[in-house]
Amino acid sequence: MSEARVGLVIEDDQDIRELVRVVLSQAGFDVHTASTGSAGVTSARELNPDVITLDLGLPDIDGFEVARQIRKSSDAYIIMLTARAEELDTLMGLEAGGDDYLTKPFRPRELRARVEAMMRRPRASSESKSAPEEVVDPEMSHNGLAVSAGSRTAVLNGTELKLTRTEFDLLLALLETGRIVRTKADLARRLRNEPYDVGSYVSDADERAVEVHMGNLRKKLGDSIQAPRWLETVRGVGYRLAPSNSN
Repeated sequence: MSEARVGLVIEDDQDIRELVRVVLSQAGFDVHTASTGSAGVTSARELNPDVITLDLGLPDIDGFEVARQIRKSSDAYIIMLTARAEELDTLMGLEAGGDDYLTKPFRPRELRARVEAMMRRPRASSESKSAPEEVVDPEMSHNGLAVSAGSRTAVLNGTELKLTRTEFDLLLALLETGRIVRTKADLARRLRNEPYDVGSYVSDADERAVEVHMGNLRKKLGDSIQAPRWLETVRGVGYRLAPSNSN
């Protein structure tokens, strides 16, 4: 029997907290709640949840700082919930470690769809538990960067990079397709575990989220937009893997 998936709702508004709790419960999660940022950080550390919904407007600590603190000990998927639609809030949330976001008021159906899409993506800890036999873990390397799809690790110059699940999935997608250009819509669908070009509708906000995640990934790699070693931007189209170095 597989262990129940764990969800954590960090939200100070009781009505919204209960709504999200019900949505996650109906999706099969064992749901825990926290009404403050400090309680949410503690719960994330103790529960090791699979998914977290995080309100940005918490009474004690703002959601951006909560996300940064959670990221020190958790690789849970984080969905930011914000009552403000300003792009700056969205960008700050994703840069702080969020994987996705929804603007209040949101439809419960949309929240559930996004959570279920996230949970279709692999998680290293769950994969290792369900693989009693020897597992083939092919490693891909490019310009000194070694990436293992099975263990979901990325090592650069002997140091493992601290990537979020979303950042790792984007890096893996580009490594898999090499010099083929992937549009932002392609990559957004990849994050939903949908086929390239034939998946569901991708909004401008979804594409912008991909841009932010790619920017965060580039920072962690120490990559340069002008002379990229790993992530090459194809202006007006999307992204692809940078050329291999001959030396």
